[in-house]
Amino acid sequence: MKYLLKILLILSLCLSTGIAFAADMIVGGETTYVVQKKDSLYLIGARNGVYWKTIAQDNNLDIKTPPAEGTTLRLNTRRIVPRVIDDGIIINIPDRTLYLFKNGKLTFFPVGLGLLAKTEISDWRTPTGKFYIVNKRKDPIWYVPESIQIEHAMNGKEVEEIVPPGPKNPLGRYALETSIPATLIHATIWPGSVYRYMSHGCIRVLPEHMEQLYPMVDVKTKGEIIYEPVKLAVTDEGRVYLEVRTDVYRKYKSIRECVTKIIEARGVSDKVDWQKIDKLIKDETGVAEDVTLPQAIKTANNKGTIGLTQRIVDFFKSRFKKSI
Repeated sequence: MKYLLKILLILSLCLSTGIAFAADMIVGGETTYVVQKKDSLYLIGARNGVYWKTIAQDNNLDIKTPPAEGTTLRLNTRRIVPRVIDDGIIINIPDRTLYLFKNGKLTFFPVGLGLLAKTEISDWRTPTGKFYIVNKRKDPIWYVPESIQIEHAMNGKEVEEIVPPGPKNPLGRYALETSIPATLIHATIWPGSVYRYMSHGCIRVLPEHMEQLYPMVDVKTKGEIIYEPVKLAVTDEGRVYLEVRTDVYRKYKSIRECVTKIIEARGVSDKVDWQKIDKLIKDETGVAEDVTLPQAIKTANNKGTIGLTQRIVDFFKSRFKKSI
């Protein structure tokens, strides 16, 4: 009784203060792409947010040969939105995607991120943490960080302290300065590096995508860079989707343990096909897949759609189970 009163009290507070409990969001899906002139697998992956090797595998392509212009490729862009917020930016490092929430709408773009490991010069992995947009710069000047100057010198490249706007400026035509030191969201002159881990920590965006993003983001817009290689969503029909990506920065001891904890926390352990899950963990395709057991769907259909109130109660049950 005490437990139920606690749940109901929190529920009433949430409803009275107008807090929105958004359903899990799944975006993208199976689609096609027609190869354009001068396209490479890297560039196709950057445009669509799909790992280039997955594109080759799904379409039986030779990774050493550029795809022929006019070829129609099959792509699967289905992914789970890692966080749902009212307004602001979420960047999830393992899925290399920037999600912008504004005026009740979601827009998302593939991005390029920092190198996979520390180097002898510096740690250029993209940092996590909350931020806000400090400044917006059109045709930005690039003030080259000292660590990059050292790298250029060691590699026998020309060392520059300042790069003016123009076709050789790595920041492209637009840059959003974040409150995280030395971390910009910017266009790039190397489009094939988007949706890969090749930057010095900044967030790279395709020029055509940055043209869309730049006017949508205001100074003081809040955001957060997160690190979630495993994502799970439960639809209103009771279907469970799981998305497993590579732990690129090696922050987890065991991805399987991470998957298990997330599934248990959501209370769906008895509703999922663990053989399918083991395959997803092994393959790390980065595509959200339906892992629901057939009998779990039948049960959900018989019971009908779960109402909002019950979903909130179930949420807090899982949160307070250990503390009561």
